[in-house]
Amino acid sequence: MAGVASAWSAASPIASSQQGKTRLGASPSAFGVRSHAGPFDIIEHCHRIGLGAVQKPLESVDIADPTRLRERVENYGMQLILEVPVEESQLPHLETALKACKAAGAYCLHTAMTQRRYEQFDSLEGFRKDFERCQNLIARAEPILKRNRLKLAIENHKGWRAAEQAAWLKRLGSEWVGVCLDFGNNMALCEDPMDTVRILTPYAVMSHIKDMALGSYEDGFLLSEVVLGKGILNLREMVRMVREKDANMPIYLEMITRDPLKIPVFTDKYWLTFDDSYSPLPGRDLAKFLDLVRKNPPKEPLPHTTGLSPAAAVKFEDDNNAACIDYARNVLSI
Repeated sequence: MAGVASAWSAASPIASSQQGKTRLGASPSAFGVRSHAGPFDIIEHCHRIGLGAVQKPLESVDIADPTRLRERVENYGMQLILEVPVEESQLPHLETALKACKAAGAYCLHTAMTQRRYEQFDSLEGFRKDFERCQNLIARAEPILKRNRLKLAIENHKGWRAAEQAAWLKRLGSEWVGVCLDFGNNMALCEDPMDTVRILTPYAVMSHIKDMALGSYEDGFLLSEVVLGKGILNLREMVRMVREKDANMPIYLEMITRDPLKIPVFTDKYWLTFDDSYSPLPGRDLAKFLDLVRKNPPKEPLPHTTGLSPAAAVKFEDDNNAACIDYARNVLSI
């Protein structure tokens, strides 16, 4: 990790304000409970808990006064990644939004263009049309990104398997469009997480770090974010791989504190969007993943927020994030 340390040496103009902080950032999803509990300023909160970077949505106030946002973030010595919607209705305004992002000092942009595939679509045709819609939108947005010299990181957000997303980006062939590499999301699509990282790392612009635990239920398997180091992901190797690609790869915590997700692989609906000729999910991958579930029962009960009081849920989330930050700093050297 020597290359990482040297990149934030005293020569960096913001290195002095980074003293005592981790370079780890955080996505808004890491604070979902807290943000729903009342007024919440993600920049102030990330600074208060010792993080060195923040990912937040681009808001109308940021577009109106991007220099104020830049001053806030730079005064804390933090890196900024901004979320921008890439939708048909927003495309005419994308140039204005990107100029504001540039003025705000954003390192890159983040977007998630899908929901959970097995919940979002009821047919292969619905999935195919939406995938083509996403590709078309990005092809139209790419010249605007290039003109403003800002990279867009598209998250693997339980919508596409890694090979599908990588093939698309290879066809696009733009240095301005890449991946926000989420370490655990594609497990919902029966994908080995090491395969996800291996396939998508060449296109990664930033990453979301999380650890995952598995369980069983009658219609499939349970998938749950857990505190870093308590799940089954090989986080040391994953971090090594993204750092090998880019020693300064932004790594942002996405410890989502919630009930486990139900992945209904034993239902017909789950399989409606998969097809051998267009979007395959080989039986061997399902078998391999179910074997992973069988051989990795949770080390402790999977986390739940249902039944907790609002105050207890906030404390649970805060404790989870604090433990993750400690692990990232002391074990992963982030």
